[in-house]
Amino acid sequence: MLVFSDLDGSLLDHFSYSFEAARPVIDILIKEDIPLILSSSKTFAEIEETRHALNNTHPFIVENGAAVFIPKGYFVHPPGDTVSRGNYLVYETVPGREQWLAVLEKLALQFPGQFKSFHGAGIAGVMAMTGLAEHQAIAASDRAYSEPVHWIGAPEEEERFLHVLRREGATITRGGRFISVSGDCDKGRALDWLREQYRRALSLSRVEDLAIGDSENDRAMLEAAKTALLIRSPVNDFPLLTTSGGIMRSNKMGPAGWSEGVTRWLRTHRISL
Repeated sequence: MLVFSDLDGSLLDHFSYSFEAARPVIDILIKEDIPLILSSSKTFAEIEETRHALNNTHPFIVENGAAVFIPKGYFVHPPGDTVSRGNYLVYETVPGREQWLAVLEKLALQFPGQFKSFHGAGIAGVMAMTGLAEHQAIAASDRAYSEPVHWIGAPEEEERFLHVLRREGATITRGGRFISVSGDCDKGRALDWLREQYRRALSLSRVEDLAIGDSENDRAMLEAAKTALLIRSPVNDFPLLTTSGGIMRSNKMGPAGWSEGVTRWLRTHRISL
């Protein structure tokens, strides 16, 4: 059994970034030896900080599926197609961030004053856009594969902006606050790849999994898992899925809804709480 979870708005409260309401259920996952795999638009540095706070030792997915980080020694037989980075083996699915910074620099002339990127805003600008403390804004800006963009222009101009980005080869993913500009990747394909590594390592015919998210950028991951848990959000509707079965929706928001839904899923698998 595996649990793949989005962070902002799901495991972490949309406003306070707290996960305290989910802590008792996280402890149950640890006790039952069920991997909690964090999957987010966040950077390696951001997710590392959250993993430390959660006492989480499992693989994780960064920047909307751009890369999967696996602690060295986690699997007896290291997965192929990975590169060694410090204490991790990394499965990368797209090229680096630099190409998108170059594209956005050109678009800044075409759409003057209509968007802000993390790189263009600088640390102070990221702090203003997100409400993060300085060390958190530094971690959020330390991106390897993608670039978050905040659109501040007219809605009709935004569609033209996105059209130009796609023409340049970018994949556009909408999150709770920002547009993520990256290569051709998504959380669903990263989930598929990592789930297969577990299946092989454990010699299983299939793996039961739960994916948890609250916004459109979680849709591919939610559709890839056997069961999807949609978290109620204070700022957007539930994401619309093309699948019809295996969908749960929380009544509560954020980590309280996360705890509610994961508890329900565990009970369907006869895990006593």
